[in-house]
Amino acid sequence: MVLTNLYGAFINPGLEVPALRIGGALDGLNFAVKDVFAVAGHRSSAGNPDWLRSHPPSLEHAAVVRRLLQAGAGLRGATHTDELMYSLGGENHHYGTPVNPRAEGRIPGGSSSGSAVAVAGGSVDFALGTDTGGSVRVPSSYCGVYGFRPTHGAVELDGVIPLAPGFDTVGWIADSPELLLRAGEVLLGAAAPGSGNSTMGNLHIVPEGWALAGAESAASLKQGLRKLQAGAGQSADTRIAPEGLKTWMDVFRELQGAEIWATHGAWIEREQPLFGPDIAARFAWAAGLAGQDHRRAHSLRAEIAARLRQLLGEDGCLVLPTVPGPAPLRGGDLAQLELNRSGAMMLSCIAGLAGLPQLTLPVTGPGGLPLGLSVIGGQGQDLRLLAWVRQICG
Repeated sequence: MVLTNLYGAFINPGLEVPALRIGGALDGLNFAVKDVFAVAGHRSSAGNPDWLRSHPPSLEHAAVVRRLLQAGAGLRGATHTDELMYSLGGENHHYGTPVNPRAEGRIPGGSSSGSAVAVAGGSVDFALGTDTGGSVRVPSSYCGVYGFRPTHGAVELDGVIPLAPGFDTVGWIADSPELLLRAGEVLLGAAAPGSGNSTMGNLHIVPEGWALAGAESAASLKQGLRKLQAGAGQSADTRIAPEGLKTWMDVFRELQGAEIWATHGAWIEREQPLFGPDIAARFAWAAGLAGQDHRRAHSLRAEIAARLRQLLGEDGCLVLPTVPGPAPLRGGDLAQLELNRSGAMMLSCIAGLAGLPQLTLPVTGPGGLPLGLSVIGGQGQDLRLLAWVRQICG
């Protein structure tokens, strides 16, 4: 049965693959995939018609798609993405913008825009996305659903179109912490580190992260924070970025941009694809990073990662807003959208630089608009983090 393309979430609502077994851990559930995951016989667009034109259909399923099918879930639909995953907005120049089901007139966030909309709109039980610089966490926050970015390298990327391999992760989105955990147990493996634990001993409240949120948004988010504090051993304010989160974001953008051009530069020069204005400007900037010396940025990234991993250990976590506020209005000017993107990236770069797992959970903000509250766990403590949030919020 072909899906109704509710809220414009799907680029291919007719893509269906039945579960490969009955009685698995995800028996009877259905999921969608961002249009960057290989599905046998399907041509992925990566959000751009020239990518679609210049690439053949996939010969086999991506590793994570196969894993979910073997666990009893059925695939229903390929969802929209920003062009080559290089945006956090969700407004695609070629294919349009999915409608945010929980924030009328506002952008859904990207680049896993369609996956967040498919879950928020009730089309599927859960959805796969990718998260390099915030592309699962940001749309999950804007659309009022749960989203998870795992420890870097914890989930296979075979069969997934890359953006910046040193930061790329497979993430997933659901409308309940229970389902987020169930999908995580399949994707991470039930015997992964942290399994069997559902406690957090130390909550580190990040003041420089909270300072980025507007006053009204911060007041709403603190209601969610109190709920987390009640379920943890202890909590305290902890400054993590003496260099400033703006410096962290600049390091992230530099290293990510250099990797992006190394990954896609040859294809861009060969195919001369048509990009939307904002994406074209971003790729032109990334091209300018080629051949530069990035040793200082790599050194600071290693320092940040070591610092955060030592701070968090196995049972510590950082708590901060996922993004500074609710989703911006659709059709905003590029300068305002870039300002919103910078604020979001100062928050989302933290887990990316350190390769740590991050879960965003929905909070109702001013005017009933969705907000996201984030918890960043220790390296490899993905299942502990998922189980703890399920216990607190389930």
